[in-house]
Amino acid sequence: MLYFDHCASTPPHEDVVRTLSEIMTRHYANPSSLHRAGIEAERLIARAREVLAGVFGVSPAEWVFTSSGTESNNLAIFGAARAMQHRGRHLITSPTEHASVYETFRQLEREGYEVSWLPVDRQGRIDPQALAQSIREDTTLVSLMHVNNETGAVQPISELAAVLAEHPRVLFHVDAVQSVGKLPVMLRPWRIDLLTLSPHKLRGPKGTGILYVREGVRLQPLLFGGSHEAGRRAGTANTAGIVTSVKAVRLAVESQAERAQRMGRLGERLRRRLADAQGIVLTKVDAAPHIVHLCCPSLKSEVIVHLLEQEGFLVSTQSACSSKSGQPSRVLQAMRLERPLAESGIRISFGDEHTESDIDRLADALERAVARLQQLEEGRGE
Repeated sequence: MLYFDHCASTPPHEDVVRTLSEIMTRHYANPSSLHRAGIEAERLIARAREVLAGVFGVSPAEWVFTSSGTESNNLAIFGAARAMQHRGRHLITSPTEHASVYETFRQLEREGYEVSWLPVDRQGRIDPQALAQSIREDTTLVSLMHVNNETGAVQPISELAAVLAEHPRVLFHVDAVQSVGKLPVMLRPWRIDLLTLSPHKLRGPKGTGILYVREGVRLQPLLFGGSHEAGRRAGTANTAGIVTSVKAVRLAVESQAERAQRMGRLGERLRRRLADAQGIVLTKVDAAPHIVHLCCPSLKSEVIVHLLEQEGFLVSTQSACSSKSGQPSRVLQAMRLERPLAESGIRISFGDEHTESDIDRLADALERAVARLQQLEEGRGE
């Protein structure tokens, strides 16, 4: 099987697997314990913070380890909004965010917060001027993703950050789950206050998330019961998961430029192969290098996914969190794509293992699957 669903999760790096096994075997003590084994585990986590700080040019104390990217997004948004509600209850985001952001803001609306949903254009991008016009005196938080997890659309984070530089009391949260390791991410120059990472998207382990919290930013915890993570998240630290997650992040960032160039070539090759294919419409976005999104109007994307699987190719429809909803894509609808397109999206996302030959085989299989379904549809109409 050729796995083209790296946006959903990635095969762990061999070095990550070896290190994970070693730490689980040798450093199983609770890092909060006062005995020697606990202190050794705590030192490993402290070292991981230093490595992460070096990768991004910030302080080791500015990192919080969680259980997932979803928890990191929830902690950033709920934590910041609730900590600053005395100053204001107006928040800003977009309708194309990942479900872990979108549904968090929907919950905050139910709690009485006012949320401005910034529109996106047909390329999935936010106009920085629209952000500037949405900021009010009682605005406390803006949360926008860097790379869309479904279409690969890249938001102009540096331009959006320039707008927020005029409003230093407004916090800026960036969901960078799909961008770290594929595109440059700069915390200090972009004046980011909160940033979410998910190591299992970077050949790291599942069960660990990372949240950058700029020094001075207050968060109300979601979990209570201990003073872990400087009082920001209770719960025993996952030593093995944290150390190997940071290793995966470091490896991905160190090879980011080469990976982006190689994946960009693969993406362009696939787009050229499918540009004139019957029944296939490429989604026109300025996409991150590892994602190609397309639609097959009037065909069910789920059926295409299963036909491709029968031929040995694994792709996805919407994000893994939304793929079983059976509803048109919320993201594509927000981009004002027509319903036949919004109902038939296919996401193809590359990894380190893919070759040009793999791309050609996938393109052939996709064209066959679409042609077969079109014939079946024509037969039903006769």
